[in-house]
Amino acid sequence: MDSFIQLLADGLVFPLVLGAVVVLVWLVPNHDKFSVYSRMLLAGMTSYLVAKLMALAYQPSEQRPFELLGVDPGASYLNNPGFPSDHSLFVWVIVFAVWYGTRNKWLALVFAVIALLVGVGRVLALVHAPLDVIGGFAAATVGAAWYFDVRRSSTRLAKK
Repeated sequence: MDSFIQLLADGLVFPLVLGAVVVLVWLVPNHDKFSVYSRMLLAGMTSYLVAKLMALAYQPSEQRPFELLGVDPGASYLNNPGFPSDHSLFVWVIVFAVWYGTRNKWLALVFAVIALLVGVGRVLALVHAPLDVIGGFAAATVGAAWYFDVRRSSTRLAKK
């Protein structure tokens, strides 16, 4: 059971990243690549900044759940209090990037399910509390504001 939880918490990040790279290289139209990739970079940087500001403003606990329970962690972690979850932030930034780059709802849904599984794995591995994972999602959502691109949306609608 421990290796399954570790697979959820850590192992699913790699196929998510690899899948996103493949999808974003192949499915983003060549004439949109610079604009799309630029917004992805800005969204990721904004999400990271928001996460760090959240951590400075609020830290629900100085210890992680495994430390509070006196057990070994079930997955990798950084030596910090844990709010918001960096893994959650990272996977949700990728989910939003895939959705924006492809505008494929089903593909984005597959990536979102994987991101949810990573978040559940982080909680089951006792390296994060649920609030930590939700905080990572919230920071990624704020960064995704870069994806509100009226020109790109109207261009796609005009082509249909």
